[in-house]
Amino acid sequence: MRAFAAMGAVLALILPLSAQADQAGEAEYLNHCAACHGVSGTGDGPLAEMMTVPVPDLTQISARNDGAFPMLAMIQVIDGRTGVRGHGYPMPVWGQRFKDSAEEMGSYGSEIEVRGRILSLAYFLESIQAP
Repeated sequence: MRAFAAMGAVLALILPLSAQADQAGEAEYLNHCAACHGVSGTGDGPLAEMMTVPVPDLTQISARNDGAFPMLAMIQVIDGRTGVRGHGYPMPVWGQRFKDSAEEMGSYGSEIEVRGRILSLAYFLESIQAP
C-alpha cells in the first residue's frame, strides 16, 4: 500500500511537469518552426513557398517510420550540430542558435538549456502525429 502511495506522490509531481513540457514544446514550435512548417505542422507555413526544398509534413513523421516516432533521430535533426541535418539543409541548426542565445549561462548551463528546449520540441512533434 505504501508503494502505491509513493508512486501516486511521484506521479502528482511529474504530471504537472509533463504538461509544462508540452506547453514549452508548443511554444518553441510556434516561435521557431511554424513559419515554415505551419501552425498545424503540415508544411504550409507562410515561408514554405519560398523554400528551395519541399517543407515536410511533420504530422506524418511516425507514418513515414512504420508507425513509430523516431525520437532520437528527431532530436538530432532539430539540433543539427551532429551533422544530421533536416530536409535538404536550409533548416537552421537550432542547437547552435539555442546555445548562442544562452551563452550567459556558461557552457554547461547553456547546453542543458539547449537540450531541454530540443527535447521539449521533439516531444511536441511526437504529440502532433496523425493517428
